[in-house]
Amino acid sequence: MALGRFMLVLHTHMPYVLSHGKSPHGTDWLFEAAAECYLPLLDALDRLRDQGIKPRWTFNITPILAEQLDDPSFKAGFLEYCQEKIDAALEDQERFRASGELSMAATAHMWQRIFTRCMVQFKHRWNQDLCGAWKRFQEDGLIELITCGATHGYLPLAGTDESVQGQVKLAVDSHKRRFGAAPRGIWLPECAYRPAYDWRAPAGDDETVWPRKGVDEFLAENGIDYFFVDSHMIRGGEPLGTYWQKFPQLAELFQRSKQLFTPPAEHRSEYEHYQVASDRIIFARDPRTTVKVWSGEVGYPGDPRYLEFHKQLYPGRLRYWKISENKADLGAKGPYQPFEAFEQIPAHAKDLVGVLKQTLAEYRAQAGRAGTVVAMYDTELFGHWWWEGPEFLYELAVQLHQESQVECTTPGDLVDQEPPTRQVPLPEGSWGEGGYHSVWLNEDNHWTWQQLYPVQKEMRAMAKVMQEGPARRWAEQACREMLLAEASDWQFLISTWSARDYAEARFADHIERFKKLAETAWRVKSGQAPTAEEEEFLAECAQKDAPFPHLDLAWWARLEHPLPEGATHSLPAGS
Repeated sequence: MALGRFMLVLHTHMPYVLSHGKSPHGTDWLFEAAAECYLPLLDALDRLRDQGIKPRWTFNITPILAEQLDDPSFKAGFLEYCQEKIDAALEDQERFRASGELSMAATAHMWQRIFTRCMVQFKHRWNQDLCGAWKRFQEDGLIELITCGATHGYLPLAGTDESVQGQVKLAVDSHKRRFGAAPRGIWLPECAYRPAYDWRAPAGDDETVWPRKGVDEFLAENGIDYFFVDSHMIRGGEPLGTYWQKFPQLAELFQRSKQLFTPPAEHRSEYEHYQVASDRIIFARDPRTTVKVWSGEVGYPGDPRYLEFHKQLYPGRLRYWKISENKADLGAKGPYQPFEAFEQIPAHAKDLVGVLKQTLAEYRAQAGRAGTVVAMYDTELFGHWWWEGPEFLYELAVQLHQESQVECTTPGDLVDQEPPTRQVPLPEGSWGEGGYHSVWLNEDNHWTWQQLYPVQKEMRAMAKVMQEGPARRWAEQACREMLLAEASDWQFLISTWSARDYAEARFADHIERFKKLAETAWRVKSGQAPTAEEEEFLAECAQKDAPFPHLDLAWWARLEHPLPEGATHSLPAGS
């Protein structure tokens, strides 16, 4: 009898970078992820299928990433990117041989082979269709595919309920079109959740307090069965740290939602799955395996023999050094030895199997029933940040296939086999630092919400009257610009000072484009003919920002199931 279950959930996401040229903070992000993460993971699944192993991994492919991977410009650009890396590896080989560094020359030859293989697999194994490859693995029973917010918008802080609805409906529609079936589950962007309560915008000068639907209600309306949260939320704990208390707008939001939530007297565990009031099912991230696989300090990715991420050789930006014992000093890094690194992978996979067995055994002894370890990661950890990561997951799947005490499962499998028996209230929060909204709303990025909220309200007004007629083209493109501005990636990059200038410029560009398109849309709606310059601007926007050709303006015009007229939640409006 199995001690319990293991559920691996991978969040596969990239903001819309395709139209913004080749730069370290643009299109190369997407090409790097495809070469270092997506292709190696598809190759791992291919090898597992050949061995008759169904690892039952869960992949969230965000709709905005899928739009980019299906775009012809990505397919052509990726092949060019691989060729550039091959050329760089050849140049590095000559350089290292000339200096007598034969070990480094061998690593350069490794990169040449790797990127050659990327080109071959992409063109001939997957027919330049990565989403199609994921679809086939789902059809063959190896994985389960789920969705996310359409452009990874931060749903709890959205300025209108129609914006939340649009993110969810567009995501479900996109998933159906691409993968042939509706998604059963969703990875909420940043695992961020908000229950229903009387809400006031935490940015801008609108003092209105109004009743908002909970995020889970939108999921229920669109047939989504389950979603994921961080462990502190399922336990009913308060956010960590004090930043939310220091930022008045966050403190007010927290106090409003807190009045609706009573910390549970009964014990809750991240190894169980529960229902919320809308009958949606929630799974929580396991902290023990998270540290083992995620942390570069105490986890497997920090092994000194693995490839060092931060040190690159310019101009080709290939990596030739290992993490080494001295992690902090880039100058002290030793040369990377691929065989030495990959020899560590079976031992690390075995260690994680042991951690899973111990964790599940402890929970079974405590609860008297089998639990589920839900391991949640960004897909880009495996291959990009941790070069050996895809091979680690392959080895883990092989070892778990041979291990009778741990059952590999997906959320859909578990919901079908063992529906939840307890309903619980869920507090507001996210998986970000501190467990609340602080990463996405603070003094550094507060201005983005001040600009986004009026845009979301105007989009609602436009959608109500421009679903037909000559203004529709401008309204639809304005909607795309708003969707791209809504991506939570911009606030994250601003907060962390990672590509901050790029994030600020991207956000501002989409807002300005929305405003210009909306101004024309209203003029055209009033009966005026667009100018040649306005037509040219629309065409340029449509070429530059082209995802989601099938979006429906009706999703932003009205709520599918609005609250009754005058309805409020349990909070008094002035509290």
